Amino acid sequence: MAGGGAPSDASGSGSLAASLREAARRFGTPAYVTSVAALEAAAAELRDAFPDPWLRAFSLKANDVPAIVARLGELGLGANVVSAGEWAAARRAGIPDDRVTLEGIGKTASDLRAAVRAAAEGRPLRWVAVESAAELEALAALAGRAELGAGRGAWGSGGGRPALDVLLRLNPDVAPETQAGLAVGRGSSKFGMTETELTAAAAAIPEGSPLHLLGIHLHVGSQLGAVDAWRDAVRRGLALLALIGAGREGFDTFDVGGGFPVGEPGTVPSPARFARELPALLDGLPADRRPARLAVEPGRFLVARAGWLVGTVLHVRERAGAERVVVLDTGMTELIRPALYGARHRVAALTSLGLPRELPLPGKPAIGADLAPARVDGPVCESTDTFDRHDLPPLRRGDLVAIADAGAYAASMSMTYNGRPRPPQVLLEPDGRLVLGRRRGRA
Repeated sequence: MAGGGAPSDASGSGSLAASLREAARRFGTPAYVTSVAALEAAAAELRDAFPDPWLRAFSLKANDVPAIVARLGELGLGANVVSAGEWAAARRAGIPDDRVTLEGIGKTASDLRAAVRAAAEGRPLRWVAVESAAELEALAALAGRAELGAGRGAWGSGGGRPALDVLLRLNPDVAPETQAGLAVGRGSSKFGMTETELTAAAAAIPEGSPLHLLGIHLHVGSQLGAVDAWRDAVRRGLALLALIGAGREGFDTFDVGGGFPVGEPGTVPSPARFARELPALLDGLPADRRPARLAVEPGRFLVARAGWLVGTVLHVRERAGAERVVVLDTGMTELIRPALYGARHRVAALTSLGLPRELPLPGKPAIGADLAPARVDGPVCESTDTFDRHDLPPLRRGDLVAIADAGAYAASMSMTYNGRPRPPQVLLEPDGRLVLGRRRGRA
C-alpha cells in the first residue's frame, strides 16, 4: 500500500479519527498530525524496493520539520537538502554531515562556501550535486582557496584531508508522465545540464582537483504516473556515466532521484515497479562500467500519506439557490498546494453537529445518507483559498475536519500570511500516544 497505513480498528479508522480529535483538543487547530506507523511503512516499502547497498535519503523539501526528519533518520534514511537552511534542519534532526547531500538549483555562494568549509573541517557532506558548469567553476574556486585535499573524496580510502565529492546533474530531456509544473526532467526545464554540457563540465575539472567528480545525479519529476520517462532517463544517465567513467577514475556513482507517486494502491506505480526496470538497464552496460554506488532520494512518497491537517469549522453558509460553503480555520497558509496548482486533498468530517464521526476507509468514498456536497474554503483573505468540493455531513461552528495526504509540501511550504502562526506538528506514535514535535508559531 503506497505510503503505508495508520492506526485503525474494526470500524475502519476509528482510532485514527479519535486520535485526530484528541490532537485538536490538546494542541488546538490548525494542527499537522503525522502517523509514525505510516512513516515506518513507507520507509520499509522503499527499502524493499531499493535494498542495501542502495543509499536512501529523504528529500527535505517535502517536509523539513526536524522531528519528522529525525524519525526517518532512525529508519536509515539520509537527508537530501537544497539550502543551508534545510541542512541546518537536518543537523537539528541529528543527521550527520556524511549522510547529507546538497542539491538544488538555487545554491548561493554562501551555501557553496558552507559545503567547502565543512569538508575543510573534516566533516564533508556525502556529496554536492551541481547544476551547471558555472556552479561547478564557482565551487572549484572556493575549494582551491580552502586548500582541500586532492584526489579521491570522502568515498576514497586515502588519508588526509578529503576532496569534496561532487555529482553532476543531468537534464535527461524526457517527457515525464506528470503535470507540467512537476516535470523537471523536460529539456526545457531550468534544472540540470544537457549531455554535452555535462561532458564538457566534467572535462574542465582535472583529476587530482580538490573536487572529486563522483558521478551523475538526475531527477525526472514528481508524482510520476508511469515508469517510461523514468526508465529512459535512467538509461541515458547510465550510458553517460559509463562514457565519462571510462576515462575518469572514480566516476562511478548514480543517483536516480525520487518522484515516486502517491495514490491509492493500483492507481499509480509503486517504488518496486520503478525498481524492476533497473536490472535490464544495468545488464546492458559492460560489467566494469556499472555504477559502484546507487542512490535514491524520494520525498513525497515517504511522508505524504502519513500526514493529516486538522481544522475547525468557523462558518457554514447555507443560502437558498447557492451551494453550501464551509469555512475552516485552516487554509492555504497551512496547505498551499490546492491554491498553487489545483492539487486535491480529501476532506472528511471528524465531528458532525458536535458528535464524533468515523473516517472512511482509505481509498473509499465517505458513505452516509446525511452527506451533501459542500465547497470547503480556508480563512485567508484570498479567493483562491479553497480545498474544492467534498461530500460532508451537517456541520456547524466548532466541528472538526481532517484533510488527508498533508504530510508532504504542507509544513515545508507553510507561511505566515495574514499574520497566521505556523501550526504545531504532532506525532501519532504506533501505540496511540500523541507527541508534540514542534510548537505552534516556531519557524
